[in-house]
Amino acid sequence: MYKSLLKPLFFLKKPEEAHHFTVALTRLTFNLPLVGPIVKSIFSVENKGLEREVFGLNFKNPVGLAAGFDKDAKVIDEMAMLGFGFIEIGTLTPKPQEGNPKPRLFRLPLDESLINRMGFNNGGVHDAVERLKRRKSNVLIGGNIGKNKVTPNENAVDDYLICLEALHDHVDYFVVNVSSPNTPNLRDLQEKEPLKHLLQAVKNANDLKAKPKPILLKIAPDLTNGQLDDIIEIVQETKIDGVIATNTTINRSQLSTSAAEIEAIGAGGVSGKVLRKRSTDVIRYLAEKSNKAFPIIGVGGIFSAEDAIEKLEAGASLVQVYSGMIYEGPGLIKKINQGLLTHFSK
Repeated sequence: MYKSLLKPLFFLKKPEEAHHFTVALTRLTFNLPLVGPIVKSIFSVENKGLEREVFGLNFKNPVGLAAGFDKDAKVIDEMAMLGFGFIEIGTLTPKPQEGNPKPRLFRLPLDESLINRMGFNNGGVHDAVERLKRRKSNVLIGGNIGKNKVTPNENAVDDYLICLEALHDHVDYFVVNVSSPNTPNLRDLQEKEPLKHLLQAVKNANDLKAKPKPILLKIAPDLTNGQLDDIIEIVQETKIDGVIATNTTINRSQLSTSAAEIEAIGAGGVSGKVLRKRSTDVIRYLAEKSNKAFPIIGVGGIFSAEDAIEKLEAGASLVQVYSGMIYEGPGLIKKINQGLLTHFSK
């Protein structure tokens, strides 16, 4: 139904308009009497065989919603009805910000991919906290945190610590995002010394809490093997809890969409099917080189159960989807969970 009816209708709208329409429609319909339980019965897969314990948290299944879809924690309860094992909100910044000028989100149907240069558009961390206080579901929540565009890199630590402090009582794990290509100079924070300094500061502040939360690092797919070696070293030195691999890519060499169309779109990070192989390669490299010393959440190009299995067998403990759901529909989560049950019960 989604691919034959709803997707063509959504794709008539501009991508960002379609996203806001989908969020509004979801909030409206899923909360009508009886609709929520029906949605849950259709999409959710409840089975002990899907449960995972990762960095001290118990996940009811290993399929999560990646950051970016629900930046401001507006549809956590509704997304939980679709059967996600966990939901990552953000990227959140201390102050609200508009993000980059529109248009800033583009579909590449030929590649089943997206290009975005959103620029951490969000209503600010404190606004999200107020929504988190009102949520009803008990789905695990990750808080993806970043810095405001106007904050210089030398003061970036302050922004991450503000977000950590505000969210700490309301999320189950944190993600330090230094890998978006859409905030000027943000990826400079992935360099070894700045990254070590940032992660150590976040880790130290977290450790002072009565109940410290797992701290993860989200990395770009465009890092060299040498930089990935640095990531492994930094994760082990700072003793953070894991890595999310990967964010969007600035590499466009694998795209089939015409060069003229890509050039007309302009800057932005690519997500979707073209990212599948590279993100899996990064997962495998980190897992093998570190001897699986820390958990990895695999994200990038997951459009089927087979794609998720590929990432799990490469060394990921959990997976996340976003672009795949745009192209395949919300039934993707159920298909992945059913596929995992079948595959791992053999």
